[in-house]
Amino acid sequence: MTHTTTNRIANCFTQLQAQGRKALIPFVTAGYPTKDTTPALMHAMHAAGADIIELGVPFSDPSADGTTIQKASDIALSNGIGLVQVLEHVRLFRESNQTTPVVLMGYANPIERYDQLRGEEAFVRDAAIAGVDGLLVVDYPPEEAQALHQQLRAHQMDLIFLLAPTSTEARMEQINAIASGYVYYVSLKGVTGSKALDTQQVAQALPRIRSHVKLPVGVGFGIRDATTAKAIAHDANADAVVIGSRLIELLRDNPGQSGIEAVAQLLQQMRQAMDEKQ
Repeated sequence: MTHTTTNRIANCFTQLQAQGRKALIPFVTAGYPTKDTTPALMHAMHAAGADIIELGVPFSDPSADGTTIQKASDIALSNGIGLVQVLEHVRLFRESNQTTPVVLMGYANPIERYDQLRGEEAFVRDAAIAGVDGLLVVDYPPEEAQALHQQLRAHQMDLIFLLAPTSTEARMEQINAIASGYVYYVSLKGVTGSKALDTQQVAQALPRIRSHVKLPVGVGFGIRDATTAKAIAHDANADAVVIGSRLIELLRDNPGQSGIEAVAQLLQQMRQAMDEKQ
């Protein structure tokens, strides 16, 4: 049976909605802390309650990432991790998990380089074969993403965009015209791993976003624990909660298998808090 990739993200949100639940989306950098960790980590995150997994593609100049994720990216690069290896991680994960959506998050440069070396549209084709469901390219604004959007649609893959507190109505309309899967609302001005998250500000922003964007809205940046995850899911009424920097810190501070266990434990706590009835 072939799985059309777009169905994985759409199905995930449809099923959660039917259950009155919100998506938990962990982000980890592929190839961190060691080059072989990622597939096992992905399985552990799924088992702990992750609904969608975002894999960061290591890049030497990540403009939207804070120091925690930048450092993880540097280590992954020194572990020899590039797009080829990231796709291999996804392929290995897919050997025994055909249902959990996987989104690659990264920058334009590695994708363009991949196609330069392997031929036009090679990346999207190879990503589809590996089992990738969506792509979030931080430095591709919607007006520059038309060609990529068409390539992805041809393979039933989703193009996911970031929205910020500073996003204008016009920008939201542009994104609505081209995005699929979900949109990722960056709840803070600044980079990943920032500390103070204002649930009320997020709660006020989401209806404005939803009046322009007809997709599920995930919220990230500044979410570090189960309490915040619950507040964003319930009080702010986000469709999904994205957590990244805190997981990278747990992997950094707990070597080997204990890092994977620490990540799984935090995700379990977040899942439980998000599923508690109001």
